[in-house]
Amino acid sequence: MPAPRTVLLTGAAGGLGTLMRGLLPAHGYTLRLFDQRPVEGAPDAITADLADRAALREAVRGVDAIIHLAGISLEASFERILKANIEGTYNLYEAAREEGVPRVVFASSNHAVGYTPRPEEGDPLIEVGTPRRPDTFYGLSKSFGEDLAQFYWDKHGVETVSVRIGSCFPEPTSVRMLSLWMSPADGARLFHAALTAEDVGHTVVYGSSANTRLWWDLSTARALGYAPQDDSEPYAGKLIAEQGELEAGNEAHAYLGGHFVTDPPIWPY
Repeated sequence: MPAPRTVLLTGAAGGLGTLMRGLLPAHGYTLRLFDQRPVEGAPDAITADLADRAALREAVRGVDAIIHLAGISLEASFERILKANIEGTYNLYEAAREEGVPRVVFASSNHAVGYTPRPEEGDPLIEVGTPRRPDTFYGLSKSFGEDLAQFYWDKHGVETVSVRIGSCFPEPTSVRMLSLWMSPADGARLFHAALTAEDVGHTVVYGSSANTRLWWDLSTARALGYAPQDDSEPYAGKLIAEQGELEAGNEAHAYLGGHFVTDPPIWPY
């Protein structure tokens, strides 16, 4: 696929959106920003809700691709998840179909497979084809988003790369995150690969850096041209000294989804 020039970035005011606003332009993109909250330092950003289908259609008009980060990124009531993540993602895909946008990069999540047991030392890495086992209503919405992406490819020819993101922060903050961390720079590299790879149809990839303690298989991401450069291991000693190693008998440590399985953080807004 020719490199897109103009990309709509939804969720531009959020944590990941803020990181990508700073990093993606260096890969050659002009970003059109969209969020329900004002985007600091970006007076031209579109401030609207995903429920506003007219505003959404106007936002996607003329863009070459979409990176869809908007929505609730923690647990919430099913009613709130339904509106923001399920109906909102549907509205986004309808706008893309109506305006002929050829590709979406969808922010899925490790929580779509959160009840998958984490691999022990010597176990095979978790593949993208592992059965989806969402750990929350949030994870359930990401499972829906992946199915929606497949449907829009099969039915309407809208391509999607669904990225099951681990944790994208400047540095990992927990022992679990040592296995799932995606550095912001690697996040931009992965989104760039997802925007430019040829003939993706609907492709599901895991999103993380090349961590020494990696739990999942990055082969479908690498097949897009993703070449991660970072590793969480330099942070391991400090985090393990502070928090201890993961415990096999601890339910919050037993599954890929971590504490989302036992005590999920609640969306504050």
